[in-house]
Amino acid sequence: MKIAIDGRGINWYKGTGIGTYTAKILKYMLKKHTENFYNIYWSGSNYEKFLYKNTKILMSSKKHHRFFEEYYFPENLKKEAIDIYHIPQNGIGISKNITCKKVVTIHDLIPYILPETVGKGYLSKFLKELPNIVELADGIITVSNCSKKDILKFFPIDESKIFVTPLAADKKYKPLEKDKCQYNIKDKYNIKNSFILYIGGFSSRKNVSSLITAFSKIHKNLDKNYDLVIIGSSKDELCKLRNLSTDLNIDNNIKFTGFVEENMLPIFYNACDVFIYPSLYEGFGLPPLEAMSCGTPVITSRISSIPEIVEDGGILIDPFDLKSLMYSMEALLNDENIRNELSAKALKQSSKYSWEKSSEKTIEVYKKILDM
Repeated sequence: MKIAIDGRGINWYKGTGIGTYTAKILKYMLKKHTENFYNIYWSGSNYEKFLYKNTKILMSSKKHHRFFEEYYFPENLKKEAIDIYHIPQNGIGISKNITCKKVVTIHDLIPYILPETVGKGYLSKFLKELPNIVELADGIITVSNCSKKDILKFFPIDESKIFVTPLAADKKYKPLEKDKCQYNIKDKYNIKNSFILYIGGFSSRKNVSSLITAFSKIHKNLDKNYDLVIIGSSKDELCKLRNLSTDLNIDNNIKFTGFVEENMLPIFYNACDVFIYPSLYEGFGLPPLEAMSCGTPVITSRISSIPEIVEDGGILIDPFDLKSLMYSMEALLNDENIRNELSAKALKQSSKYSWEKSSEKTIEVYKKILDM
């Protein structure tokens, strides 16, 4: 096959799910499927690791992205006789001028499901462009069966046009020595107690306020003194969450770390006793899978895509029911035997996912779309 991929999102969305997804599937496709030719559209630096004998990197300007999307890319696709063109960033950048087969990855429909949790600029762009994207695409990849159902709910298209290829945790998320991990972060982040961990952003959709409230109500009932460690950059509702912890008189036991380098995240996952992720909606929900890959006991939501990813590898709760979250936290934190059992289940469940499998499924999708 002659495949073209819009790789601009690797730099444009670095550190996000879209950036990681694009980089990972491309990396493993290049490594495992050398029989194909890959035309990669790029923006920025760090393209060298994607430069192989069977690849061509074509540079584009972010400032003039419309010109490239509407004119340069379509003409280049014709010139290179490309069989299929993949746009991983929710199809943003697709053009009616493209004549080869087109596949887009739509990660979730959060702007449709919970529009109040999305920034106005992105919301407007997404709602305006997605109907056109769905119409122009010959095939749609999405990351969970939940997201597939959401797409079909809002866009009554042929179900066979939509393919599910799950995400995966990076290989760095694996079991490490707990004592060493705890020592590693003790002084640097002023975390001296055993702790509960949250990673995953501060949009209201993430429901971190319920986690803080639940912790404030049960922390005195725990067998030892716990902290709640909350990792993330200072944006969205972080200021409100800090104020909430003060209002609940629990701020001494809540550690807001701010931004943490990605290579430190596996250390945090391994150092904590429990990872909690009470999100109200996820197209996939990568942090619980990352935690499970480290063998960390997980409490997370039983709605949207999360149950199909976690299955019996974690405790699933109703994120709208504060008591459900409180009881699960208290029971798990006070029982080491249950934590050990859940850790084993988490490792078994997380082993079902890998970027190799995701990239392999992506190649299969390309072949199916070309046969349609």
